[in-house]
Amino acid sequence: MSHEQKRTGRPPLTERRKAETRLEVARAAVRLFLANGVAGTSADEIAEAAGISSRTLWRYFPTKDRCVLPLLTGGIELTAQCLRSWRGDQGVAELLEVMRQRADGFVSDRTSLLNLVRLTRIEPGLRAVWLEAHREAEPVFAEALAQRAGLPCPDLATTVHAAMINAALRAAVEHHAFNTDPADGEQAGRLEAAVSQALQVAARGFSS
Repeated sequence: MSHEQKRTGRPPLTERRKAETRLEVARAAVRLFLANGVAGTSADEIAEAAGISSRTLWRYFPTKDRCVLPLLTGGIELTAQCLRSWRGDQGVAELLEVMRQRADGFVSDRTSLLNLVRLTRIEPGLRAVWLEAHREAEPVFAEALAQRAGLPCPDLATTVHAAMINAALRAAVEHHAFNTDPADGEQAGRLEAAVSQALQVAARGFSS
């Protein structure tokens, strides 16, 4: 392990570059899908828009639809990080504050994410990717909650709580995306308010 990795805990530069490339592919894919639909967009067009070769794109993603996945995994990992740092003596208000503070780094991709969620209403393939991302997130959230509770692995309660948090996050983002007009632009704080309200509703079903 390099001195930089030991000091910062950051992934190697090559991995960061790969992650940045995947994210740029996702942004390009959403732009093209919005303009032309998934069926009307080729993998070659996505690769060209992202500044990579088609061969590189297929190394990163098995299908066109899954090109959008990096826009989803960032927010899910952010939530997992916040859950891992959420102490047992803290309530939902503290969790929401940590999420608000850490969300600043994802502001630049908010519009792309919301446009992607809007597309899931009319593009079944993208809907499947959106739901699959949340399905994969649930055990990650459960592990974080088990750690918070001092358990070696998730029990039924933490598994249910993870499902509630996961559903609340998905419902909040969908509700916001489906009920706002992209032509009006994204008003600061509205998405965060929806997420906050959804998590508070979910929290009424379990203790802090």
